[in-house]
Amino acid sequence: MPGVTRWIQGLNVSAPVAAALEAPGEDYEMPLVCRRPVAGPAVDALKGTSATELFPRAFSPEGALAGLWLYLQDFDACHRVAQDLPTKEGSYWHGILHRQEPDDWNAGYWFRATGVHPIHDSLCREAQRLALEHGGAHWKPAFRWDPDDFIRFCARARREPGSEAERLARAVQMAEWRLLFEWCLAGVRG
Repeated sequence: MPGVTRWIQGLNVSAPVAAALEAPGEDYEMPLVCRRPVAGPAVDALKGTSATELFPRAFSPEGALAGLWLYLQDFDACHRVAQDLPTKEGSYWHGILHRQEPDDWNAGYWFRATGVHPIHDSLCREAQRLALEHGGAHWKPAFRWDPDDFIRFCARARREPGSEAERLARAVQMAEWRLLFEWCLAGVRG
């Protein structure tokens, strides 16, 4: 995520979480398809640590952990946490994860299970702003966030590697990730 170090400074997260978020690099954006997990000592330090240890004051510690594993492209770790989290946040992370698999039908199932989420209004505004910056992508989000429309757009963008559509899809995906991660951390905001 461009500016990740500056963004992390606005959060009150533990040193191991901050190091893991910085591990992929300053300009990192999650790919549209989950590939291999980010590796390294900062990521290894998270293994075996509980969600409540990593995010003791978070609104949803398990949700924050699922989001962290997703950011680090650890499909299996994210899936274990998200599928056992019976909340809108667990369903949302589960939907993003399957969109990245890519398993568009399963992603749609989990987004329908999520229903309307409090981050949707902010996400829609951010997606509209990003779509204006990436006009060549030929995608414009509706006035209400539509996860199924974004699934379809991501599917198209995956078939056009290096395109303006892929760049826009990745940028919107990062905005979605950031908003949901911050929502899960709500009790931790500095």
